[in-house]
Order: sequence, then C-alpha cells, then structure tokens
Amino acid sequence: MERRVGNVKDKRRYDSSSRLEQARRNRDAVLQAAERQLTERGYAGATLAAIAAEAGVSVETVYKAFGGKAGLVRALYERGLAGAGTVPAYERSDAMRERETEPASVMREWGLLTAEVASLVTPLRLLMRSAAVTDQEMARLLEDIENERLQRMQHHARYLKDRGYLRGDVSEGEAADILWVCSSAELYELLVLRRGWPLPRFARYVTQFMTTSLLPG
Repeated sequence: MERRVGNVKDKRRYDSSSRLEQARRNRDAVLQAAERQLTERGYAGATLAAIAAEAGVSVETVYKAFGGKAGLVRALYERGLAGAGTVPAYERSDAMRERETEPASVMREWGLLTAEVASLVTPLRLLMRSAAVTDQEMARLLEDIENERLQRMQHHARYLKDRGYLRGDVSEGEAADILWVCSSAELYELLVLRRGWPLPRFARYVTQFMTTSLLPG
C-alpha cells in the first residue's frame, strides 16, 4: 500500500513538471512568433490568430498567457530588459554598484548595459510609440514603461548622490534626467539605427556623456 501511494505521488510530480515545461515551451514559441509577426507586419497588422498559428497553440492559450497583443508586447519588452546575458541586466547593474568603488567604472558598466539593453528593447519601444498614436492600450503601456524607466534612473541618481559621486553643480533630479536621456529609445534610434553607429561606439559615447555630465573633473 505504501509503495503504491509513493508511485502515485511520483506520477503527480512528473505530470506537474511536464505541464510546467510544456507551458514554458508554449510561452517561448508564442513570444518568438509574436516578435516576428510584429516586426514584419507592425502592431496593427499582426493578429493573435496568426501568432497562435505560427506558435502551434490556440488563440485562447495566447489570451490566457498574455491577455492580448499589448500583453505580448509588454512580455517581449520585459524579456528585452533582461539583456543578453544569463543574469538579468538589472541584477548585474545592482551587483556592480555594490562591487565597484570607482565612479568611472560605474559609468563604463552602465554604458555597456545601456547599449546591450537598448539593442533589444528599442525596436519594441519604437513600435509602441507608433501604435500609441491610435491605440489607447498601447499609449497606456508606453506611458507605464517610460515611468518605470524614469524611476529606475532616479534610483541610479540617488545612488550617485549618496555615494558622493555627483558633480557639485548637478542635482539628483538633473542626474536622473541625464540618465533618462541616455537610456532613451530616441538616442539609440538617432545614432545607431539612423546614423549606423556600431554598438561598441554607442556604448562608449553613452559612457563619455554620463561621465562628463555627472562626475567631477
């Protein structure tokens, strides 16, 4: 009797693990399909039916997991915010801030992370900006992510002030605004997408701009 109960429990754990793994695969497939459809057809042209068909799932599955196209864009954006590394970019940034004691090194690391994340999320932010003109849901999403980005930059500016790294003539609020500009979709769009700057050059520029604007000397 005891052995039989154990087998049942093992089977339940196996079934649960299998369902979770299948759900993860479905989610990845939907996001991959959504990214391609949105890139090729734009926000208005991409349909949930086409995304679901390409991913090999039902439209209902997409709705349950993401709640619609705006939810898909949000999920893709959050995936991009994690960056290209195995550890999310924001975790690497926070760990670096605790580790580094030289402000110039902090700026260099922030420049690299800014370029890395911008390369992944800027196309989505530009898509949101375009769609927001006529789509209220996308307008709200764009406002939300811009507010979240500003809050993150305010967090960085407070860190610089608390560590005594800021120039004496730069306030915490001004520092947050400068960091906000450096991480904007517009800056990346102008220099990388329009002027063709390589990503390393963009990272160096952002580093130099932050260093000269925010640090003494």
